[in-house]
Amino acid sequence: MTIQQKIASLREELRTHNYKYYVLDAPTISDYEFDIKLKELQQLEAENPAFFDANSPTQRVGGHITKNFETVTHANRMYSLDNSYSKEDLLDWEKRIQKLLGTTEIEYTCELKYDGASINLTYQNGQFVRAVTRGDGFKGDDVTTNIRTIKSIPLVPVGDYVTDFEMRGEIILPLDGFAKMNQERLEKGEEAYRNPRNTASGSLKLQDSAEVAKRPLDCLLYQVVTSERKYKSHFESLEAARKVGFKVPKTIILAKSIDEVFAFVNHWDVKRHNLPYETDGVVIKVNSFAQQDELGYTAKAPRWAIAYKFKAQQVATTLQEITYQVGRTGAITPVANLEPVQLAGTIVKRASLHNADQIEKLDIRVGDTVFVEKGGEIIPKIIAVDFTKRPVNSKPTEYATHCPECNTELIRTEGDAKHYCPNEFGCAPQITGRIQHYISRKAMDIDGLGGETVDLLRKEGLIQNYADLYDLKVEQIIPLERMAEKSAQNMIDGIKKSKEIPFEKVLFALGIRFVGETVAKKLAKHFKSIDNLMVADFETLIAVDEIGDRIAQSIIDFSNDLGNIQLINRLKAYGVQLEVSAESLENQTDKLQGNIFVVSGVFHQMSRNELKKAIEDNGGKVSSSISKKTTYIVAGDNMGPSKLTKAQELGVPIISEQDFIEMI
Repeated sequence: MTIQQKIASLREELRTHNYKYYVLDAPTISDYEFDIKLKELQQLEAENPAFFDANSPTQRVGGHITKNFETVTHANRMYSLDNSYSKEDLLDWEKRIQKLLGTTEIEYTCELKYDGASINLTYQNGQFVRAVTRGDGFKGDDVTTNIRTIKSIPLVPVGDYVTDFEMRGEIILPLDGFAKMNQERLEKGEEAYRNPRNTASGSLKLQDSAEVAKRPLDCLLYQVVTSERKYKSHFESLEAARKVGFKVPKTIILAKSIDEVFAFVNHWDVKRHNLPYETDGVVIKVNSFAQQDELGYTAKAPRWAIAYKFKAQQVATTLQEITYQVGRTGAITPVANLEPVQLAGTIVKRASLHNADQIEKLDIRVGDTVFVEKGGEIIPKIIAVDFTKRPVNSKPTEYATHCPECNTELIRTEGDAKHYCPNEFGCAPQITGRIQHYISRKAMDIDGLGGETVDLLRKEGLIQNYADLYDLKVEQIIPLERMAEKSAQNMIDGIKKSKEIPFEKVLFALGIRFVGETVAKKLAKHFKSIDNLMVADFETLIAVDEIGDRIAQSIIDFSNDLGNIQLINRLKAYGVQLEVSAESLENQTDKLQGNIFVVSGVFHQMSRNELKKAIEDNGGKVSSSISKKTTYIVAGDNMGPSKLTKAQELGVPIISEQDFIEMI
């Protein structure tokens, strides 16, 4: 046997033992025997550097230092999940997807919702190449070096599987490992970690991978993303993933009906406390990939999946003070400042009170003993008052009448849930908030500029609005706290690069009230430029698909404000994209204007998303359900039989993928 063959043989043997120990929990050799083989491989690799392999078992021990974690754009967006809190929510969800699919024959998968840090693992040519945190779903941090140290993650899956794919999962800290870590910290006189989830998440950003390797991190996998059509269902793809070395929990089941889903939920609502890791709910998914494609996504979440959250934990504590926060739009949010209390693994000091109506409805007063809940919401909320413990001298809460930041009198118009500070251009949190929104990833995506820096620049008098960013110079930034020449130059470069951001994102970045990402896209597509939008009257605006009275009036108010007009003129002068580019216009026509399409089935020449984009780029509208208003159904393979029946009943023309391509 040659040296190269010996190295390859040892690597394969150690990978097998790793899998048996960390995934199957069924080791066949002792730790001592494993260590002897690992040391033998380390020595052979050190003596023969030509045979280096980044995915060798010897590379799991860590030792690499990462000073800065590179931000990486996900090839496939990592969506959030819609949450449900009752059986009624799940029944409503089932009704919606049955209507969209046109069938009641739907199979589900049920799996536990793990409480850890989401991760996206990329494999190319059957080998692990990158690990990226979820981040905001669009971009995350490259933590590849640290993830290599987690031994339950196969660096080279062994067996028949897809070649190029992403595997998604949750990095967790098992409860026994977490307890052991804390015991060791306490023995050293160090403060204990508060909860497994935050500790697991924090571990991924440690600079020294050798320190990560010492932590008993694990990875539970729950989704494969690939363009290869090897498997027909979610369950099938995960079963196959388990066979090639991925740690897919065996708690996942197939459910033939919503009643079987309820049975799974009921079982684990009780038994979850016996699990070796934390879980806070159940994720229910449509099993068929064809049906998943048919259902697609909303702006935030897949329609084919939903999370059922177990009943929230509650604690009682004292309300010490009510303060008021000012948002970027001027909206006022009352905040309860509480006597610190432990809740769901964290210390809670503050809770949202939402608005004046909520305070009045619950009759919340300073000094009250209140019940605080933290369920699906990230921010805890007060759900009730213990009136038996109310102080004798208690006085009803008088809601704030003036802005806590600029002392401007608050307003509340009919139909608004909250009070507002109208001092748009003179109220510090509004100024900072609008600029922070402008630079955010989903808007102008300006690298090198964060929320704290924006606040610092405002306080130093360098910026008062987002147009001021384009006047900044390196020499103005360098003297600021925690700034150096390189970071200052990165900021200026990021601001300059933002001039390339397309109009639809710029429109969202402007922060027009009620104009979110989806609305901004529709407005940009319809009006083509900010000039056209700002001269549009009320009737013109509401004639645009999905633009209602409230959005239309907000756009008119924005367009009539002299300060906003001046800002837009400055952005134009700086070269910010305030109209649809010529390249985009070349790809858009009005050929399908007035036509409504339903897309159903599996396609071969175009992906479902490409097909929908082509419809919209050519002036058509995509609908998820068939009605009398439907103009055409673009049908691919495996079109739902009930949809076909409904189309025939209504006389809606059915065209093929090729027919559509010829049409445009």
